Amino acid sequence: MRAWRVGRPGPISTGPMIFGKCQDPAPGPGEVLVRVSVCGVCRTDLHLAEGDLPPRHAGTIPGHEIVGEVLQCGAKASRFKPGERVGVAWLGGTCGSCRFCLRGQENLCLSPTFTGWDRDGGYAELITVAERFAYRIPDLFSDEEAAPLLCAGIIGYRAVARAELPIGGRLGIYGFGASAHLAAQIALYRGARVYVMTRSEDARRLALRLGATFAGSAEEAPPEPLDSAILFAPVGGLVPAALRALDRGGTLAVAGIHLSDIPPLNYARELFQERQLRSVTANTRADGEEFFRIAAEIPLRPTTVVYPFSAADKALQDLAKDRITGAAVLNMA
Repeated sequence: MRAWRVGRPGPISTGPMIFGKCQDPAPGPGEVLVRVSVCGVCRTDLHLAEGDLPPRHAGTIPGHEIVGEVLQCGAKASRFKPGERVGVAWLGGTCGSCRFCLRGQENLCLSPTFTGWDRDGGYAELITVAERFAYRIPDLFSDEEAAPLLCAGIIGYRAVARAELPIGGRLGIYGFGASAHLAAQIALYRGARVYVMTRSEDARRLALRLGATFAGSAEEAPPEPLDSAILFAPVGGLVPAALRALDRGGTLAVAGIHLSDIPPLNYARELFQERQLRSVTANTRADGEEFFRIAAEIPLRPTTVVYPFSAADKALQDLAKDRITGAAVLNMA
């Protein structure tokens, strides 16, 4: 099969991604073999290619927003049949026996595996996945629409929950890429007023088209205090500003897997009056199932930019330069 691998991690402009042929994978017990139709391009893939997220092994194949068709079922795999459409997301496996798994917090598992980091991912023509960690996707979403839902959507959904957004509340969103533009739709569906702060003019226009009350620059203060905020941009320097924008008792959730260093916080201005700062770590499968139900109910409308499979490196370069509005998707066809 053909695949993109991470060679020597470094700035995406230096060409860390290598395109070539490699051996076809085979499904093990409890796994299915999937022919990849599309794969979303996530900022985590960029962090992996550039070394912010150190690869788990040499020649890692990134990609964890995968939609495809089941080709073959391994031994004892019976959840899906050949020909069915499935989605493959970031969480690729958990131990099922640690204290976090046993209390329903498998996103904090002590021995997890992740698609496109531990397991080879979807920047390839074929992938294997443990059938317990694959998703059925609502029929109303095309493959290209469904791809960003598998990470950007699920993480956006969990970020809204971690930010404790009240019904009809005021939500600030810092950065407005793939995950943020889906989280905004969830918040708007719940009656919230959404305030977007981002450096991209195109993203600000998209935010207003989706129904945001306000769209300003990344450093701009929203016009009124916020009940909740989510930081999607991997910029630690925005944390103090986002905390200052919160009303008393407000919560800021940081949604990225990587964040640059946070400058010193002033307790009185940025944390006092019961403001909270939280992280978002992966997701549970229950999050994913609940998210897909809500996504179909709304229904969510992902904004996508499609690249041919051969241009995965170009997609990552465009993502690094903020030249993508919405979510980038690789199409294998």
